[in-house]
Amino acid sequence: MALFGSSKKTTNKTVKKVRPTVVRTKNVAKELMSIAKSHGVSVSSLDFNILDVQTYSRHTEGSKEVEWKEVATEELLGLEDMGVILDKNFQIRQMYEVEIFTRMENDPYKTFLLAVGANATKCKVYLSIKEGSRVSYNSRFEQELMILINKAKIRANILINIFDSMQTAVVSKISAHVRVQENVFYDKNATFLIAESYEPTPTIDDALILHYDKKENIDETQRVDYANRGFIQSVHKDELLIEYIKPKKGKAGRNCRGEYIEPTEPVVKNFPTFSVDETIKVIENDSNIEYRAVENGYIALENGTYTIKSEVDIAQISFKTTGSISTGLDSDVSIVVKESDAIKDAVGSGMSVEVSEIEIEGNVGSNATVNALKATIGGLTHKTATITAENLNINVHKGKAFGKNIHITRLEHGEVDGNIVDITQAIGGHIKAKEITIELCASNVKATASKFIEIKRLQGSENIFTIDPVIKEEIKEGLDSNQKEIDKLTSDIKEIKKEIKKYATILEENLIAYNDIKKRLAHYKKSGVKMPSSFVKQYKQFKKIQEHLVTIKDECETKEQNLNILLSKTSCFQDNIFDARVINRDKWVGYNEIIFKLIDPPLELVYKPKEGSRDKIFAIVKDDDDEYEIKAVKE
Repeated sequence: MALFGSSKKTTNKTVKKVRPTVVRTKNVAKELMSIAKSHGVSVSSLDFNILDVQTYSRHTEGSKEVEWKEVATEELLGLEDMGVILDKNFQIRQMYEVEIFTRMENDPYKTFLLAVGANATKCKVYLSIKEGSRVSYNSRFEQELMILINKAKIRANILINIFDSMQTAVVSKISAHVRVQENVFYDKNATFLIAESYEPTPTIDDALILHYDKKENIDETQRVDYANRGFIQSVHKDELLIEYIKPKKGKAGRNCRGEYIEPTEPVVKNFPTFSVDETIKVIENDSNIEYRAVENGYIALENGTYTIKSEVDIAQISFKTTGSISTGLDSDVSIVVKESDAIKDAVGSGMSVEVSEIEIEGNVGSNATVNALKATIGGLTHKTATITAENLNINVHKGKAFGKNIHITRLEHGEVDGNIVDITQAIGGHIKAKEITIELCASNVKATASKFIEIKRLQGSENIFTIDPVIKEEIKEGLDSNQKEIDKLTSDIKEIKKEIKKYATILEENLIAYNDIKKRLAHYKKSGVKMPSSFVKQYKQFKKIQEHLVTIKDECETKEQNLNILLSKTSCFQDNIFDARVINRDKWVGYNEIIFKLIDPPLELVYKPKEGSRDKIFAIVKDDDDEYEIKAVKE
């Protein structure tokens, strides 16, 4: 906001006096500068009184010169009519008769720091009272404030008595505040709208916005992620892909200086030259043309035509070629990565890929991540690579794999976490799942399941096969939460039972006295005699204890029912382990362990099959002494 007006500075030096001079001008600021220069003084040392204001208007007709006509004060309001004021041939100006003189040293408003400012178009004018201003009330304050504002407006070439109908109310508001407070100090700036004319509507140049290409690749630290360059731009059904903003000439305005504001002609240089196929729908409105996706996929431009595709073949995903690719799991985009050279990475080091489906014919490099609904990896995964997919198929796995249905041809010391895991050959590694099947198990394999582990052929040792009903994090969290509620309910029930015992004892000890009082009160009532207040009080107290005892007994019963429900949930976790099995279809060789973990009591049972043993199926059972043990069972 531009500011106009002057701050008043005082000095101990003798100020050169300027004889009062009356001038008639349309530019008071220019006259002040002229007089200041001719007398060798600063403009800030001068002040002026407004003697007269005359408003003139005219309506030009082409190049013909038309005389200005004075507008009477009562006709000024009519000039604000939009039909008149927004006519480009209409002109308005003001002439001011002012008396210019040297500013008084004892100016009562020298600490009342006012300024008039306007927005960029000068269509809105504001009065600002600066922070630190001080002013005291006097009987002429309201009139003098109006004069101060008008003088500041005239200095800034802002018209007065037109477009400023709200100024009177502002002056009255400030004056009322000063009158009530008597002495006012402004500890912060105060701003008021004092004039408003007709703001022009800006012209709109045409524009072509590629919304699909606006997806940010900036990380949390506001640094550009150069590895994620948007090689594939995924889109979703009905998503706005491209938008053409139609050009539109703005509407004229007139500012508070009386200047007509002509709208510029719109610039047209972005009209669409491309075409689209049936995968993109075109919606034309008055102000724009929208290009929206008909289906999920990724957007491509081929021979000047935009289209949406769902399948793409790539030679390699790397920093140098594509960068990371993220289309989202729900994008319906399917990628085939063709690089199959055993000494090269199909998905390069540090790359991140997220698509609906991906088939990688080669290797996945170090620190790479792949996230998909369905993924197939024909090569091997680096030990620092992470693969996540609901349906996952890996040839050689050394990294981390997460999913629902996972098949691995060869596990080499990698990690696997899924629901159903099927491994053809396992040479070391950690496996967690509900169900685990290993065709050929070598050595140093740690397999943990909640339902069963089946080994078709065992050719190694140092393997640990564990049954744990709470292997999955969500189940463990559910059990922990369940246990916390059980502990709380158990504690609550214990406290309530103490309270029940306490009040039951009170009732039992006072039962004879209660029955005696009850009989006496009945006798008094029958005889029409007023009952003693002490008897009535004792009777009510006893009844209150009886009612409270009924309430806490009901509460205790409800909590016990809830406890039984929670205990049954825990039992469900526990019961599952009795159906769980560890199966070895081959004979046992070397040193191996079978572990079953119980929930209640928290117990870990370990069984070490003897080398050469042909016991195949193992489960947890109770012996004759009601103790748990791991035993070989029938199919």
